[in-house]
Amino acid sequence: MKAKLQLKPNLFSCIVNFLYCFYIITDKILVSNKKCIILITKEKIDSFIDKIPPSPKKLRETIVALNAGDLPKAAKSAKDDLALSSYLKELVNKPIYGFRSEVHDISQIFGILGVSASQQAVYNYMMTLLSPSKWKLFKLNKSSFNDLQAILSIEWQKILSHLAIEDKEIESAIALLPASIIVSEALFNEKLDDVNLLRTVNEIDLNTILTRLCNMDLFDICERIAQKWEMDEKIPQIIQASSGVKPSDDETINKLGKWMHLLLFFTLSKPQFIEAGLNDFIDFQMEYVADIYEEFAKVMEIS
Repeated sequence: MKAKLQLKPNLFSCIVNFLYCFYIITDKILVSNKKCIILITKEKIDSFIDKIPPSPKKLRETIVALNAGDLPKAAKSAKDDLALSSYLKELVNKPIYGFRSEVHDISQIFGILGVSASQQAVYNYMMTLLSPSKWKLFKLNKSSFNDLQAILSIEWQKILSHLAIEDKEIESAIALLPASIIVSEALFNEKLDDVNLLRTVNEIDLNTILTRLCNMDLFDICERIAQKWEMDEKIPQIIQASSGVKPSDDETINKLGKWMHLLLFFTLSKPQFIEAGLNDFIDFQMEYVADIYEEFAKVMEIS
């Protein structure tokens, strides 16, 4: 006699309920995705990016002077912008900069930082003008966001010094990541319930969710911001290479992309940024960076 598979009534009921729930959840996700694609358009993304300053007169004057390499003139303009001056003092006096005594004079701050780092600090300030007063998706605040900017800026400068690269555009490129996180926060908040649903049902990284929402990932947004700031065309190429999945055919560009990829992963893997939910953005590509990993570990003093 052949054995027959028999399901007990309770087990059969459980299976039916499970399949029904799975259908409902899957249907919600599909519908949700369709709505997101319709609502978050390229124009919507551009509208967020277009909100990025500069707009205040003194800030514009500071940027023009820094672009020209004129630190005294830049400092003079920055002093007249009280908000910018306050930001620079707070930023530079963070423990990560390692100054033994507080620095208050703007001319001294610009002199210590130099042209490229000063320009990068002003880019970071521009981002604080756009950052939300209250973060909803990411567990960030003004202080932790400023910490992210400072850490990325200092460590990227350390990498470029190690590589003997002196290029103010390349140095400022790292400011694009915090900028894109602000834009991503705004985009996610457009469909926050759907984002949370996707994250609950499936273990999907934030970059994949962002791509499903608006057909652009974090690095695409960085590229659009670079275009907004009229950065050199090599900057978007470095940014895209730093994703770890869009390598460049240019060896120099690709090398910088590898270093930036490691820096992003290293920084966003710090406890405070893991807790903030930021490390979900970067999918570490070990094979891509294997040839420089040991060198990176030495530069970052990773034991």
